[in-house]
Amino acid sequence: MKILLVEDEEKLASFVKQGLQEQSYIVDVAYDGLDGKNKALKNRYDLIIVDLMLPKKSGFALCKAIRAYDSDVMILILTALESTRDKIQAFESGADDYLTKPFDFRELLLRIRALFRRKTTRETGGNLLQISDLELDPVGKIVKRGGKRIELTAKEFTLLEYLLLNQNRVVSRVDILENVWETDFDPQSNTVEVYINFLRRKIDKNFTSKLIHTVIGMGYVLREDG
Repeated sequence: MKILLVEDEEKLASFVKQGLQEQSYIVDVAYDGLDGKNKALKNRYDLIIVDLMLPKKSGFALCKAIRAYDSDVMILILTALESTRDKIQAFESGADDYLTKPFDFRELLLRIRALFRRKTTRETGGNLLQISDLELDPVGKIVKRGGKRIELTAKEFTLLEYLLLNQNRVVSRVDILENVWETDFDPQSNTVEVYINFLRRKIDKNFTSKLIHTVIGMGYVLREDG
């Protein structure tokens, strides 16, 4: 996922950029509203994080300019302004979410992931996620393999949905914990292994073709055999 951060406080921008890069996001930074507009209109981003108090062009004006050019990109406001009037103006200018400073970086990550999930659902229109003969309906919360319905718990469903959204891509234990559980976790926990085994019993056990694969030392991948 590619993110544009528009923030004039260089130390804060550096902190946020480093934190997001550690989560495998690609991050560009603009230090004023005009540069933010130029970057936003020139490049394709999945998310734009905007401070409202910016030099050269305000965050409100920037949001309007971005939204006039791109109706799909997600916009997250990150600002010290906390009045209801400012929030209303930001949403009316095209923002999708609003987080006030000072903030907890973990909350920022949760907001970003929630926006990306919303974007994915909007783009797929609730359509089926599919690989081989496995189907997942994100709206109806229905999973089928070979036409047979498979009953999953809520957490098993979320884990399978995450694997399907990242099919053919290796995801680590930490990736799964941070994106499926989204809470503080013990890195030594075997939670991921336990739930992967639960899924294998339900998704793969009674089928010749296996879909959930372990990549030793790296993580897991959902892909067709061969």
